Amino acid sequence: MKGTAAVTGATGFVGRAVVRELLDRGWNVRALARSEDKARRVLPGSERIEFVPGDVLDDAVLDRLLDGADACVHLIGIIRETGGSQTFEKMHHEATARVVRAGERAGADRGTPIRHAQMSALGVRDGSTIPYQLTKRKGEKAVEASGLRWTIFRPGLIHGVEGEFTQMAADWVRGKAAPFVFIPYFTPGWLPLGPGAPVAPVRVEDVASMFATALERDGSIGRTYDLAGPESLPFDAMLRVFKEKVPDAKRLPLIGVPGNIAALQAKLFGMVGLGGLLPFDEGMARMAMEESVSECARARADLDFDPMPFTESLTAYAAQL
Repeated sequence: MKGTAAVTGATGFVGRAVVRELLDRGWNVRALARSEDKARRVLPGSERIEFVPGDVLDDAVLDRLLDGADACVHLIGIIRETGGSQTFEKMHHEATARVVRAGERAGADRGTPIRHAQMSALGVRDGSTIPYQLTKRKGEKAVEASGLRWTIFRPGLIHGVEGEFTQMAADWVRGKAAPFVFIPYFTPGWLPLGPGAPVAPVRVEDVASMFATALERDGSIGRTYDLAGPESLPFDAMLRVFKEKVPDAKRLPLIGVPGNIAALQAKLFGMVGLGGLLPFDEGMARMAMEESVSECARARADLDFDPMPFTESLTAYAAQL
């Protein structure tokens, strides 16, 4: 047995894959869950899983989660704000800072720093004005300044059977999701013609494997790793692969929507309180114009990162969509 790993965001798409990987490698898992019923429904049935119900913004809950834990995998994040506590500042920065402080308290009790693996996002950088990226970077800085033995991962576009994007793309090519009569993607700039930004989708199982490997290798401590797939292609070309591989896909055209126009539209809708009518916000439109690729040289060298190419992996699971 390798010890106990606490996991936040355990019931999410990446969280479920990480929990499965940790169990397969012999870890005990302590999963934070706002709904224990959902956790029991979507996570593997195992005597080595313990559930800690509660909110990541509650310090008492976090102390219970990390008490006696050997490691923490922090996966909580949102792609769009929905109000209340579901804001970028609270979920990306405050939640991360609270988990870090709870890890430091737990480490002080044990006499050794806790292992901490943190998920951020590819492309996050200092100086970004996009709220999603800005708060992700603030969360990273809280980890970097801590007394934990930390590792930060920056995955790009993560795909898999249970993934929200994968399911949305499958619905697009089947004509079951808006706009129904065509398959949309954002083009960089103001013009509708041309390819989408380059992406290198990475399989969720490959991401989960890297989290588990990092907890087992001291060479990952204090390191930040990009995670992207080995197959880079424009966003619209990726959607064409979905058209080719997903069963019952329709012969719908792909139409590029200028990212700058979409961002301006989202901003105006938000200003008048109608932002919820759009399936994207300003930040999502702006991020879609940025490339999401990386050679991942450090992850390959330190963690033996060898991800499966996008087309090959989608072909393997397309029938399950």
